[in-house]
Amino acid sequence: MLLGVGGSTASLAVFAAEPSFPTPDKLLLFALFVGLMFRQATQVFIRLAPFVALLLVYESFRGIVPHLNTRVNFMWMVDVDRWLFGGTLPTTTLQNWWWNGQVQWYDFMFYLPYMLHFVLPFALAIVIWKTREQEYWRYITAFISISFFAFLVFLVFPAAPPWMASDLGYIEDIERISSSVWFSLGIHNFPSLYNQVSPNPVAAVPSLHAGYATLFAIFVITLFKSRWRYVSLVYPALIYVGTVYQGEHYAIDEILGGVLALAGFVWSPWLLRQVQKVLLTLERAVLYCYNRLKSSARAFNN
Repeated sequence: MLLGVGGSTASLAVFAAEPSFPTPDKLLLFALFVGLMFRQATQVFIRLAPFVALLLVYESFRGIVPHLNTRVNFMWMVDVDRWLFGGTLPTTTLQNWWWNGQVQWYDFMFYLPYMLHFVLPFALAIVIWKTREQEYWRYITAFISISFFAFLVFLVFPAAPPWMASDLGYIEDIERISSSVWFSLGIHNFPSLYNQVSPNPVAAVPSLHAGYATLFAIFVITLFKSRWRYVSLVYPALIYVGTVYQGEHYAIDEILGGVLALAGFVWSPWLLRQVQKVLLTLERAVLYCYNRLKSSARAFNN
């Protein structure tokens, strides 16, 4: 228990002194310390370690995409956004409305949800485990499956975000406002396993920021009956608007991310059943081999 209190306190102190992006491995470590406080560290590890491990595997896969397919798409998203919004880019329109060259309070309002990309899904995983345990693995399956599906899209369709297209002269000047907010917050890349797997800068379509936020809201609304559950829609709304405004995504990226989240919610029960069948088959195979070896050992001893 004392180790849990000390570890949790130290983790919060380090984050306060050196703010950094909350990544899955950091969140798991903090959750384990909290679990030690309540003598549930083993259960926390069993439940959350597979989730974090698969997220890290996905992120490592995502990092190798630029080396496998170098044909980056710059204009398809631009053409779609201009078609959807009367010939102008939503990013340009929003920045003309709100960006004046200096970080404002609403820039933090849009960026802080962006930083919760892993925090809120991770936190909801714990809440579902503790209150709706029968839905826990469906939730995990939905998040992991849309991540790996998105990886396949990134592989065949590498897509540049608005800030990169602007830097390379494909579109008009776009400010990467998220970077300005990042520096204003004093955030650092604190060493972690996640930071070593090289996130992919040309993985804009679909937006998994939109996908994760949408899936988060879907599960909150469908699993919980409180009238406050609809407040969860604020999270994807801020992500949809904020990532477009701050130059991280086009509107079509967000739309496709939301569609992917809906699909992941729908297909997750079927996919979970298939995974469970495979695991059951493997369990039976291992048990069969064990029994055969045991019988052979008995025969040999006799």
